[in-house]
Amino acid sequence: MTASGGKRVTVGAVAAAMDQIAPPALAQSWDNVGLLVGDRQALCRRVLLCIDLTPAVLAEAVASRCEMIVSYHPPLFKPVKRIVADSDGTEAIVHEAIRGGIAIYSPHTALDAAEGGVNDVLAGLCGLKDVGPFEYVPVGRREYNVVTFVPFAQLEEVASAMFAAGAGRIGDYEQCSHRLRGEGTFFGTESTSPQVGRKGQLERVAETRIEMVCAERYLPEVIAALRRSHPYEEPAFDIYPLTPEPTAGIGRVGTLPEGTTLAGLAKSLKRATRSRVLMTVGEPNTKLRRAAVCGGSAGRMPLEMPRASACDVIVTGEIRHHDALSILRAGKTAIALGHWESERPVLAPLNKRLKQTLGAIDVRLSRKDAPPFQPGSF
Repeated sequence: MTASGGKRVTVGAVAAAMDQIAPPALAQSWDNVGLLVGDRQALCRRVLLCIDLTPAVLAEAVASRCEMIVSYHPPLFKPVKRIVADSDGTEAIVHEAIRGGIAIYSPHTALDAAEGGVNDVLAGLCGLKDVGPFEYVPVGRREYNVVTFVPFAQLEEVASAMFAAGAGRIGDYEQCSHRLRGEGTFFGTESTSPQVGRKGQLERVAETRIEMVCAERYLPEVIAALRRSHPYEEPAFDIYPLTPEPTAGIGRVGTLPEGTTLAGLAKSLKRATRSRVLMTVGEPNTKLRRAAVCGGSAGRMPLEMPRASACDVIVTGEIRHHDALSILRAGKTAIALGHWESERPVLAPLNKRLKQTLGAIDVRLSRKDAPPFQPGSF
């Protein structure tokens, strides 16, 4: 099987495509995402998408001759000491997958936060406008601000050395810095050999404070260049970690269509998700303006987030009893779609995106993937 570019599709290529759709850096720190099982060099003709990797789903993958499963929930979540066939946990399923040569990839909370992921799909089903995350995740390369203090006569020499080592790059711009004149003081003790001034007396030197951004990978070389080019025996410098610009995150908050009520929104979501276990918290006729959505098990958590605290309704998968009481006490409402039901809608658009990225590869939705809870009919 080849992709649209004529190249053979491998497990690694599918994993790379998933990494682009749901960058692992977006995942929560406690999560286990990415390629969990498999050989990146192995040929991959068919991929099966599911929410939960159950024995029924694995049997479907084997019968369909799939070489890879993308399981939203990771079957390997916590560290394991052994993977054996007679395990009563998910290790037994993983063992069977390995024996059958089936790779496993899990995006989990990375797909929650990603653009077009679980929460964007859920926000779309709610008809939200002006949508944004209610909790941002720091993503992007780690950068630092490097600051040092240089006599004016040697300023350009030090700056040039730091630029050449990789500092001062912002986007497509190079040699970016900020400079501020001031006065530096120092007193060299008897053990020093100052290059400027004399030991044993307080020196005052006209200096320029120069600062520039530096990517983490260049930091050692930039500091080494600073030390080599600086005229002082012991140059002073500071390194400040920078927080990346907030661009992605968990959950979504936005504005509902005018006239939306709790009952109306619940009815619309029940139809869209085909949920048979949907429950609501609050009066059905309550008018809603702002909503916080979070697939899975958000509980009352959105109310603790500043960007979502003013929402009128929480749309999630499941809510614990005492969280529901807290939501009522806060004067809010909620819709619990069912955990599986709140996440399953993302698989159809994910299927489409993978096919667009990988070309002719066979990507399919599992027919055996099913929610563990069923409505009682007793």
